[in-house]
Amino acid sequence: MRRTLALTILLVLVAAAPATAAVPRNWLGVVADGPMTDGSDRESEWALLSASGARTVRAAFYWSQGQPTGPATTRFTHSDPVVLAAARQGLTVVPVVQGTPAWAAAVPGDGASPPRDNADYGRFLQALVGRYGPRGTLWTEHPELTARPIRHWQIWNEPNITRYWSTQPFAKSYVRLLRAARRALRKADRGARAILAGLPNRSWAALRSIYGAGGKRAFDAVALHPYTGKPVNVVKLVALARRVMRRYGDKRKPVWVTELSWPASVGKTTTTGGFETSDKGQAKRLRKGLVLLARARRKLRIRRVYWYTWLSTEQGPNAFAWSGLRRMRAGQVVSAPSLSAFRRTAKFLRR
Repeated sequence: MRRTLALTILLVLVAAAPATAAVPRNWLGVVADGPMTDGSDRESEWALLSASGARTVRAAFYWSQGQPTGPATTRFTHSDPVVLAAARQGLTVVPVVQGTPAWAAAVPGDGASPPRDNADYGRFLQALVGRYGPRGTLWTEHPELTARPIRHWQIWNEPNITRYWSTQPFAKSYVRLLRAARRALRKADRGARAILAGLPNRSWAALRSIYGAGGKRAFDAVALHPYTGKPVNVVKLVALARRVMRRYGDKRKPVWVTELSWPASVGKTTTTGGFETSDKGQAKRLRKGLVLLARARRKLRIRRVYWYTWLSTEQGPNAFAWSGLRRMRAGQVVSAPSLSAFRRTAKFLRR
């Protein structure tokens, strides 16, 4: 009862707080995936993204693409275009590095297998730092660009679900990966920061299991994917995570919301997670959710927020196909009503 009352008081205080006059420059971003990073020419989309008010982009860097057959075949053909496109628009990139290649998998043939040897993953991270970090070769190859070195690296995606991490319970094996990843990053770049994988569903319980497995010193920021029907519950989920962090003596670390979305898929797909809505509802919830997070950002130390996603293709059973601020529809790219809401809210939060 006392726990429920304390949380209720916290949410009332957050809701009553005045809107933040200005959020930090890199506070608001979007995820770039799907057709945005499929190798097509999307220069105009990157320009629109930058004009929307987003200042940072989260994108997947797949280990299986970067080293398909082993370290000797390291290549950057999938990640270079993303980093270059972002740099041309003055955007920073936060990679989520995931996807074990077959040669490195603990369970060959399992697309969600953890690595057999975490040192292999660490060496891939070091190769990425060598390409995109402060002394990265990409920047020396492109002197015409203002360098935007990558210093924040997200270590995997949603390991508390089997779609991305087939070994469950996940915490012990994932924490071992975290430790190896952070050591490798710091060896390559002393200023690099390891961001926890985004945690969906019962994120506070997953976070508690990470701490219970000894993960406290293995990451520099907590990351959450607070998918829920009501915007106010997004703040509630961050508050629950913050409570776990305080319990484990980790109150000073920031929280990143690396995915936030309400897919506008109602009536378009039978897939449901309890947070789908209409186009009108998506715009409304986006606006309210961002404002609530901005109001709570100092109290809950919310350092970054990323909308999922910038560009999606409206097809198939996946509700997130209708999550984009821009959407591929019958071969044409159209703006969702939520794009205007994102632009207006970004402008409001920068005042």
